[in-house]
Amino acid sequence: MGTATVVRVNDSWSARTRAILAGRPDAGDGNPANVPLVPASALGLEYSREVGTPTWAAFEEAVGTLEGGTATAYASGMATVTAVLDLLPAGATIAVPRYSYAGTRSVLDHAQQQGKLTVRRIDPTDTDAWIAAAGEVDVLWLESPANPTLDVTDLDAVLTAAASAERTPLTVVDNTFATPLGQQPLGMGADVVVHSVTKFIGGHSDLLLGVAVTARDDLSASLREARTRTGATPGALEAWLALRGLRTLGVRFAAASTTASLLAGRLAEHPAVVRVRYPAAGAMVSFDLADGDAAERLCANLTLIHNATSLGGVESTLERRAHLPGDSHVPAGLLRLSVGLEDPEDLWRDLAGALDG
Repeated sequence: MGTATVVRVNDSWSARTRAILAGRPDAGDGNPANVPLVPASALGLEYSREVGTPTWAAFEEAVGTLEGGTATAYASGMATVTAVLDLLPAGATIAVPRYSYAGTRSVLDHAQQQGKLTVRRIDPTDTDAWIAAAGEVDVLWLESPANPTLDVTDLDAVLTAAASAERTPLTVVDNTFATPLGQQPLGMGADVVVHSVTKFIGGHSDLLLGVAVTARDDLSASLREARTRTGATPGALEAWLALRGLRTLGVRFAAASTTASLLAGRLAEHPAVVRVRYPAAGAMVSFDLADGDAAERLCANLTLIHNATSLGGVESTLERRAHLPGDSHVPAGLLRLSVGLEDPEDLWRDLAGALDG
């Protein structure tokens, strides 16, 4: 695949600056200011499923620069999860958080039912249990903050323990909630980082895409081979939209995080709220009401905030997770709020009105 000269990223630049410039063509070479959408199934004698397209390559360059590794994009977040699990030998044992993304748990449950994997579930905050597991399992699958409880795992401690274990496990971190601006797990020692690009990186609820990033050449080659073999390739438009979304991630995530902090503080003071779950950073807030009925009533009384299942977009969304298949173990009154870019006071009036009602 031919590639245009791209802007040379300076490591001293902030993540926000690198998100805007990484993978961008160098205009000094007569290139367009932005990477074009390349809807091509073949590039000369090369098949794009095998070699990618300039649009994919630009997106992967940008995400890889932010996470500190080589990125491989996939058709969806679940395609990414599946590709990473494809690295594992039959019969492998994998430790996963008790509270984590339902799609990941579904794939793992299916694999266990078929006898392909053994799954061990650990509380996200039980550092001792994770450290013990580091010496006993083949894979540590970490998710911090966890979905939907926003529990925070001590990644430094767990990844350090994994690196020093006699039988070093593969370590994978789902970084969807924190984004590359919030943390870079590869720098802490993780082997692979995964994102549902559909969420914060894309940021506009208009695409399905996933990405895996690793600093290990052997894993990068295997991840790309898995994409080629399964055909889980990103669409041309989706890759282009994802890159455009990434360019504004810095300002979007900062603004949404500021609003999330404000709302978390006010929710904590409301008498109808039993507990607020907010890890002091990021654009996600979860909070508990007395029971499932109260949570359902709040969802029904909202007028501005969308009662929807996805997250990470410019619009705020809220959902009661416990009513969904596979999430019955989540506290019945827990509501997961993805804070968007609306006016903070408008969001609070909507929440306060629904709580009071």
